[in-house]
Amino acid sequence: MTTTLPLPGPPEELTLPALLARNAAEHGDLPALSWREGDGWRTLSWRGARQEVAALARGYAALGVERGEHVLLMMGNRPEHWLTDLALVHLGAVPVTVYATSAPEQVAHIARHSRARFAVVEGARELGRWEPLLADPAVALEALVVAEEADAGPHRAYASLRAAGVPPRWAEDFEKAWQQTRPEDPLTVVYTSGTTGDPKGVRLTHRNIMLQAVRLDRRTDLPEHAEHICYLPFAHIAERILGIYLPLLRAAHVRLVADPAAVAGAVRELRPVQFFGVPRVWEKLAAAVRAVLAALPEEQRAAIEAAGDVARAVAGHRERGEPVPAALEASYARAKERVLDPLLSRAGMDRLVWTASATAPMPIDVVRFWAGWGITIMDAWGLTETAGVCTVNSPDGFRLGSVGRPIDGVELKIAEDGEVLARGETVFAGYLRPDGSVERASDADGWFPTGDVGRMDDDGFLWLTDRKKELIITSNGKNVSPALVENTVKEHPLIGQALVHGDGRSYLVALLVLDPEMAPAWAAARGITAASPAELAGHPEVLQEVARAVEAANARLNRTEQIKRYRLLSEEWGPESGELTPSLKLRRRVVREKYADLIEGLYEP
Repeated sequence: MTTTLPLPGPPEELTLPALLARNAAEHGDLPALSWREGDGWRTLSWRGARQEVAALARGYAALGVERGEHVLLMMGNRPEHWLTDLALVHLGAVPVTVYATSAPEQVAHIARHSRARFAVVEGARELGRWEPLLADPAVALEALVVAEEADAGPHRAYASLRAAGVPPRWAEDFEKAWQQTRPEDPLTVVYTSGTTGDPKGVRLTHRNIMLQAVRLDRRTDLPEHAEHICYLPFAHIAERILGIYLPLLRAAHVRLVADPAAVAGAVRELRPVQFFGVPRVWEKLAAAVRAVLAALPEEQRAAIEAAGDVARAVAGHRERGEPVPAALEASYARAKERVLDPLLSRAGMDRLVWTASATAPMPIDVVRFWAGWGITIMDAWGLTETAGVCTVNSPDGFRLGSVGRPIDGVELKIAEDGEVLARGETVFAGYLRPDGSVERASDADGWFPTGDVGRMDDDGFLWLTDRKKELIITSNGKNVSPALVENTVKEHPLIGQALVHGDGRSYLVALLVLDPEMAPAWAAARGITAASPAELAGHPEVLQEVARAVEAANARLNRTEQIKRYRLLSEEWGPESGELTPSLKLRRRVVREKYADLIEGLYEP
């Protein structure tokens, strides 16, 4: 059900502190925030969370944090991060989370650009990138706060912010401070993850975010106070919305998962009703399930495949807005009870009622795979600059493969070159300049060029093609969407990642990466032994299967889109090695530079 909690004012006049005040007063005993502590979970109620925020706000005020200034945060998904974010907002300061995987030069750029005097970091691992900036005359940074007390050294320990306690008068000062905040004030600055060039600072106001939260909430169908498993970085606009702002609107329960690799275990334990994952997360989960299925006896696999066909047929009727025939509904109920739910329950996914993805085109084979388990992934689309989603699929209207229809208050139009333009109150005012002013990013009529290329169908659903800057223009002038080609070849379970190249060339070539979960399982099922991923990538049977995968993909693509030559790689790309952004988007320039010789070799006679 859509949230029906009374709001403390009209959506366009809300501020985040007003929601926390309402939650503490009206839902004070409900759980707000939980995190791992030892073998269990420690939980703060909404009343307790507000008390902690007030105490921290006093500590940051004593440190010297002032209204309107930026404070940088580099911590994982831990309570210190979530509570500090809210404490700074209550002071009128602007929290700016920096990706923990950011390179030193990216950290230095954000520190210079934001003019922040304070940064709150997790521990020793982060200090190596931040301490040199304290002595950099081009950086305004004055002091570091360290969450891990044992690593603080000469810097301020997070725990000490509360050590002096809360003086009696602070309660009054705290209330006065947050009540000075206006909807048009900045709530956060989110630096884009930078697929090309330096990250840009996107300033978002309370009004941008509150309208986004209210309008997105209208398009979902969840029980009240539902749990959210929070594992994506808070530097990602999706997790800021889902892990901070929407829970305050809904008085929901946030479960912090500090290690993203532990999210599957958290899902098994908690059996959530909602789950969000970027496409790469859904791809990896699908690969893990496929690897398990590959090891099952043929009879059991056949039963699962038959149940999946029934589930996909049901999803097809619902997608078209048609009633599900009674016989099919009955078959699905039996398949769900006897085959699908028992298996889903082992993964903690049997209670899911809302599953979603965003940030990049979702491969249609992954969407169809999960539909075969009765899980309809509601793909959405938006940008940091639009405060989150512009379009979303929802149970009352979806098209698998599309990114849905616009949320309330957002207008879209397609430019002559296919670029999607957006306009509305959730669209940001502009990019932050180094002097603190804002550089307007929309035209005189308020239209913001999103950089994405797509089309709108007759029912109002948006279908994305690619990023405008990433389109390949071949030497004969043909435009090619690399994402379309890459997602088509990735439909084979052996291929986990792909990059297609061909700008200014007469044909396309590709770098393909073996899926680290599926490839070993595929090999084991065929009696293939390999001592290393590199050995597996060079095995004749693997190479033959990949050749068949490329051939099958090419059969579905037009001549210009077809991959003429490719190279199979064994090492997965990731944020740590630089090929992916922290939000798991492909950094094409980095990959092309890293494998320049290999790519050039694919064009040699």
